[in-house]
Amino acid sequence: FVFFGTDEFAVIVLEELKKGGFTPTLIVTAPDKRKGRGLMLTPTPVKLWAQKNGIQFLQSQKLDDATSHKLQATSYDLFIVTSYGKILPKKILDIPKHGTLNVHPSLLPLFRGPSPIHSQILENTRIVGVTIMLMDEKIDHGPILAQQVLGFKIYDLRFKDLRDQLAHLGGRLLAETIPNWVAGNIDAKDQDHARATYTKIIKKEDGLVDIKNDDPEMLYRKFRAYKLWPNIFFLSKNKRVKITDAEFVNGEFRIKKVIPEGRKEITYKNFLKYI
Repeated sequence: FVFFGTDEFAVIVLEELKKGGFTPTLIVTAPDKRKGRGLMLTPTPVKLWAQKNGIQFLQSQKLDDATSHKLQATSYDLFIVTSYGKILPKKILDIPKHGTLNVHPSLLPLFRGPSPIHSQILENTRIVGVTIMLMDEKIDHGPILAQQVLGFKIYDLRFKDLRDQLAHLGGRLLAETIPNWVAGNIDAKDQDHARATYTKIIKKEDGLVDIKNDDPEMLYRKFRAYKLWPNIFFLSKNKRVKITDAEFVNGEFRIKKVIPEGRKEITYKNFLKYI
């Protein structure tokens, strides 16, 4: 099978597949990007995983005819897509014998789209989980093969913690699902599209908060949801102050540490002394 993925979520799914005895023949991931102050060309986490495990990989800027021909050159049983970052056209979805499966970190049809993990934290969703879906041309629209609920409450979990928990759960569920799907033991069930909810692309400006007037609990949800990126920040004397540590106690959003623009991390108490 071919695995399409890019980020840390996809790496965890790959690790769980490997534990379950499933290693991809080929990995398709995004091209290297320039990052950091030095703008160094940086490989994706999935590319690094492929190199570490000695697996052939393909980095495509576009899923065009050339990519499609490369994938058609080998007879594949299955494609798997998780946290890849690009929409696969129908001509690629239809290449493998048993179709293209997707691991989605929500209980579809809820939280379709690009930011399901962020959105579940922001909405304080009580029951979260993962879905294994047979992909079609529409985003997160295809029939469901399997679903599983995460076995504990997410309250107080930050983005990375929830992402990792859902990735481990999704990877294990996928490893259980693959042999049953290929053997024809699973009937894919259409989603209840009338119940569908949708998420948006997270932008840097979504991290701007008003620490004096915003709802304290929502401030804490945003802090947890945006902890890796874009983080939450407020303006002080027209400069950004990033909140790096906080807690929610007795109905209050309490800031513990911050990074003022152009400075190193300090406690919030010390920050208040100098403004």
